[in-house]
Amino acid sequence: MKLYEICFSPTGGTRKVSGFLAQALNGTSVNIDLSDRKKNFGDIALQEDEVAIVAVPSYSGRVPAPAAARISQIQGNGAKAVIVCVYGNRAYEDTLVELQDLVQQAGFTVIAAVAAIAEHSIAHKYAAGRPDQADEKHLKAFADKIVDKLNERDFSTPAIPGNRPYRKAGNAGIVPKATEACTKCGVCISKCPVGAISPSDPAKVKKKACISCMRCVAVCPHQARKVNGLLLAIVHLMLKKACSVRKECELYI
Repeated sequence: MKLYEICFSPTGGTRKVSGFLAQALNGTSVNIDLSDRKKNFGDIALQEDEVAIVAVPSYSGRVPAPAAARISQIQGNGAKAVIVCVYGNRAYEDTLVELQDLVQQAGFTVIAAVAAIAEHSIAHKYAAGRPDQADEKHLKAFADKIVDKLNERDFSTPAIPGNRPYRKAGNAGIVPKATEACTKCGVCISKCPVGAISPSDPAKVKKKACISCMRCVAVCPHQARKVNGLLLAIVHLMLKKACSVRKECELYI
């Protein structure tokens, strides 16, 4: 069984979840990075007997717009898909059902869906350190069930929670800024999934283009990009009630 990991993971949490599943399913996989804005995803075509893990983070209960656009370019050709949404312990709302629609429209057959938790990409105190050992144990158990379903040649699509029409897409509106520690090394510029950072000056950001994914903060080798402290405090306060109780991974099969 040839396995693909098709993943949008700006800060690494989603990729960690998909990696746990991929290892348990097969051990090795072909990695397709949906955050690579320079890649031509229209060149990617799978075969009917192949399997893909398609994993995205939940942004305000929806699939991130650039990830949605890039998934739509891939040719599924009947390949079997395990769809995964990863969220920061608040809620994933319509992310899974939107991802199901995107993946099916791209020609995949959805056979399972997983919702998993990773450390919140903005408010790091929530779901800190996740996915953890307990999550890994759950995900490996999920993978065993998915393998059993594949071996039984049961390619049915499970009932997946969410609403159609989807909730209105939102934007956190939180744009990290360069600090005095910035050396203009260009890492954030090259790694931004949407090209929102000026190629000539990393202190300049197209605010309307920024999706608040925090990739630039995560990849900066000098920790020179930061979120405004007042905005960060407001985010923590807004999330406190919803994120304080631990949520667990879910499987739909």
